[in-house]
Amino acid sequence: MTISTLPALVQQFFTDRLCTQMEASPNTIASYRDTFRLLLHFASEQTGRAPTKLRVDDLDAKMVGDFLAHVENERGNSARSRNNRLAAIRSFFRFVAMNEPAYMLHCQKILSMPSKRYVRKTVEFLDRQEMDALLAAPDRSTWVGQRDHAILTMVLQTGLRASELINLRRCDLVIGTGAHIRCEGKGRKQRCTPLRQATLQVMESWLKKRGGADSEPLFPTMRGSKLSRDALEHLVRRHTLRASKSCPTLIKKRVSPHVLRHSTAMELLHHGVDQTVIALWLGHESVETTQIYIHADLSLKEKALAKMTTPTASPERYRPNDTLLAFLESL
Repeated sequence: MTISTLPALVQQFFTDRLCTQMEASPNTIASYRDTFRLLLHFASEQTGRAPTKLRVDDLDAKMVGDFLAHVENERGNSARSRNNRLAAIRSFFRFVAMNEPAYMLHCQKILSMPSKRYVRKTVEFLDRQEMDALLAAPDRSTWVGQRDHAILTMVLQTGLRASELINLRRCDLVIGTGAHIRCEGKGRKQRCTPLRQATLQVMESWLKKRGGADSEPLFPTMRGSKLSRDALEHLVRRHTLRASKSCPTLIKKRVSPHVLRHSTAMELLHHGVDQTVIALWLGHESVETTQIYIHADLSLKEKALAKMTTPTASPERYRPNDTLLAFLESL
């Protein structure tokens, strides 16, 4: 039996496994690609062989462990980024184990490598006053200002991801009775989000200014092409800076498109929307993902604290009534 070489396995993994079988998103493919560019370059430096000359045996558990330590300590990646690198490597070696059983034990050692625990930071979000200040920042007397105002209105009401927003086409916006926006989220899952009357009015005004065919981007550049992710982040930062003049609390916050998504979730939570509905609204795979907003919401915790009453019974120290329990208690 002929065993495939490492270069052949890597090419098969990206072309057959990711692109054809899994139909992975462009973002996933780009993330995995960057991981393997870094890994193969690191392994090449460690072994003294060119990437095309590397063998599967060269990428053992020790090499992968050293690589993960390198990206975290030398390249300054966070523990979360390090875990994403490991996830890409695990996916590849699961593919290798299925296609080349001779490497089963080799792959199992890498697949058993644990992810690194990390501190989960509280999510950043904007309150209602900050959201209103941001919406008022664009100069709506210009074409760009009207577009940016429509973008910010759409994001803050729907909580769309940056990738979902920039990929919207004109036909994805449905106006009239039952107005909603259609998008394709993570895992190629399509969802529809209803629009409030105020949002619908902003979008109808934008469509009159926008024009164009149904297949064209809903929020294009001045040249008519699709807005890039960098351009979206830039316009959010630019309008946040302008809004901070009337709302000083924005000065201390680093606002990004994802922070606006968090703001939508917190707004829904403050209005008593159920956690499962918020998960459907945002397109979360699991309801557990939505729990980060509950942890971040101090007002909910304050309401819970207000409902607590002072105990009437005086506290007493537990004293074991058994010698064995007393021994365990003394440890």
